[in-house]
Amino acid sequence: MTTNSECPIWGTECTVHPFYVDTDTHLVENSFRAGGNYELASSALYIIREGMDDSEKARLTSFLVEQRMRGITAPRITQDEALRAKKRSPLPAHERAERLLRLLANQSSRIDEALEIFPLSLSPGVASDDFDVTQLAMAWSESTTDEELDFLTDYLAGQGWIKKEDERTKDIKVGLVALTPELYRCRVEVPGYARIEELTTNPDSSQCFVAMWFDDSMDDVYEKGFRAAIAAAGYTPLRIDKDPGVIGKLDDAIIAAIRRSRFVVADFTHGDKGARGGVYYEAGFAHGLGLDVIFTCRKDMMVNVHFDTNHFNHILWEWENPEDLRKQLTDTIVAAIGQGPNRNG
Repeated sequence: MTTNSECPIWGTECTVHPFYVDTDTHLVENSFRAGGNYELASSALYIIREGMDDSEKARLTSFLVEQRMRGITAPRITQDEALRAKKRSPLPAHERAERLLRLLANQSSRIDEALEIFPLSLSPGVASDDFDVTQLAMAWSESTTDEELDFLTDYLAGQGWIKKEDERTKDIKVGLVALTPELYRCRVEVPGYARIEELTTNPDSSQCFVAMWFDDSMDDVYEKGFRAAIAAAGYTPLRIDKDPGVIGKLDDAIIAAIRRSRFVVADFTHGDKGARGGVYYEAGFAHGLGLDVIFTCRKDMMVNVHFDTNHFNHILWEWENPEDLRKQLTDTIVAAIGQGPNRNG
């Protein structure tokens, strides 16, 4: 059954398919305020309805945006993810602004296109296409008010990354109601595109961030397979749990390390407790930055990789043959990234 309904997170217009997989799952489509499509477990819906303020909903939306950066077209919100969003730290202001800049560039059909931003507060439950970009901008920048979005676009304009035109008016129709709201237009400038390029590549870095299951059973395959392959290709591997220089919150150290890296190797092998959510998150964050991500997985566990991810090419490896993993991974790195600065010969 399909119903035109409200986004369970934000109350804006979308399409909801109740129980489309089983009695526990809803599929939400075209919720621009949540950044796009997502799956929602009933247990998570209860948490959203009973105890989430707008700032917590914005952080949950950030999770969805990051998963889509990863290539997951309809991320699933479980009860655990909903609870995690309530405790998650807000994005730093500069990261919110940089995400907004990337969104404006992505939404521009031409490099000289100016996108219109409307005050979303004038149109709760909005059904007008005029507000789609505004809702996406709110989602990508973790904003909850028009004032926050205005502040962030002012910052981008002050940096010379966008041109923000003076407010003007435009007659639009929302449902059966005609409105003439104030709006402004944003156009990404050449320095803005250069800033995006700067944020999404690290051509001079020799570091490879390794996202994987931190379990003792993985140490041997890491040393003989992953670490050896990355070093053989001329790069320096970084596994965050083995970095003695990590000080403070591990999450912050991970984000900083990925930003400093040339590329990421993400291994989706896991134990009996299920998929490693951190690996999906770290690979997604790297994708959002524009970094190359090389996917790997133990061969017998590939059937458990998320369906929105398993279409990517994975290097498949076996416990008893880390040498094969080393060779496959070295060859892939050199082919995809190029020889690193530390390579001998």
